[in-house]
Amino acid sequence: MDDKAARMAEQLKANPAMLKSLMQSQDGQALMQMLTQGDQGASLQKAVRSATKGDTSAMVQMVNQIMQSPSGAALVERINKAVQK
Repeated sequence: MDDKAARMAEQLKANPAMLKSLMQSQDGQALMQMLTQGDQGASLQKAVRSATKGDTSAMVQMVNQIMQSPSGAALVERINKAVQK
C-alpha cells in the first residue's frame, strides 16, 4: 500500500463517522464488492483479523490487486479524494 493509501486508512481509522459514510456510499459499496468477490468475503475477513493484530500484508495485497485494474484504481482514487475533503 502506498503512502496515500496508508494515510487514507489512518484517517478512516481515526474518524468512524467518515468510515460509516464512505461504506454507505456508492463507491464504498463498489469497493466492498471488489474485496469480497470470489470467496464471499472470506479473504477480507481473514485480512481484517490479521490487520487488527498488526499484520497488514494481506490487506495491502488485496488493495494492490484492486488497483491493478483501471476501474479499481479509479475507484480507490475517488475514495481517496472523498476522504481528503
